Amino acid sequence: MTEPVNPVPTDPLLAELLDLALEAGRRAGALLRDGRPDDLAVAKTKSSPIDVVTEMDIAAEKLITGFLSEHRPDDGFLGEEGAASPGTSGVRWVIDPLDGTVNYLYGLPTWAVSIAAERDGETVVGVVEAPLRNETYRAVLGGGAYVGERRLSVRPAPPLEQALISTGFAYVQSRRARQADIAQRMIPRLRDIRRGGSAAIDLCDVAAGRLDGYYERGLNPWDLAAGDLIAREAGALTGGRPGERPSGELTIAAPPGVFEPLQELLEEFGAWRD
Repeated sequence: MTEPVNPVPTDPLLAELLDLALEAGRRAGALLRDGRPDDLAVAKTKSSPIDVVTEMDIAAEKLITGFLSEHRPDDGFLGEEGAASPGTSGVRWVIDPLDGTVNYLYGLPTWAVSIAAERDGETVVGVVEAPLRNETYRAVLGGGAYVGERRLSVRPAPPLEQALISTGFAYVQSRRARQADIAQRMIPRLRDIRRGGSAAIDLCDVAAGRLDGYYERGLNPWDLAAGDLIAREAGALTGGRPGERPSGELTIAAPPGVFEPLQELLEEFGAWRD
């Protein structure tokens, strides 16, 4: 029997959460795409272009939390722009309304809206809306990962020295210097390194087979919640230091066969410390 191209979750709650996340992501993505001034990088309407980006970021989070609260008033929230409430339903939404802020500021297409739903502490739904890519990534725990109608699957694992790996850098200068040192040591051991600027999209690109792996130190829960589920449902392994889950200390995602030597190398280089 052929698997449905776009299967509906059998659990009614998960189906509801997925539908709400998709619609919230679509609305927020449209707000950010259509509301961005063409001259944002040199905007004069505020004290700095960053003020405009911050306002868009906050507006997108308010749109998402308002929409979700309207439909599920008892759910909790954790958002980059300050949304924080425990809720009483056992469901919590983890939201990054604009992942890839600097890309957005400069008019680069690699930014996204990231929305995840946790049930009793476990991520069960993840949606990453990338408007300028015209792509919507989604996953339900145990149900696979998709972009549009296409089911996602990680690339077959190459030897580490042939792997294309993405990473990211923090805003804090001291941490950036340490991360640059790690990247410099990594490059001779890999095919090459990429720096996309959006953790959510990097994780989705691992899921889609566009990258052989990804690692980064310093992520927040909202940076990785949705993308981590999407990557895992596409067949990636995710983690941090050996035996640990992805966290702000270190996040790694890669297919089996790349994950293990990548994690070992990052541990050897001390990528988890500043």
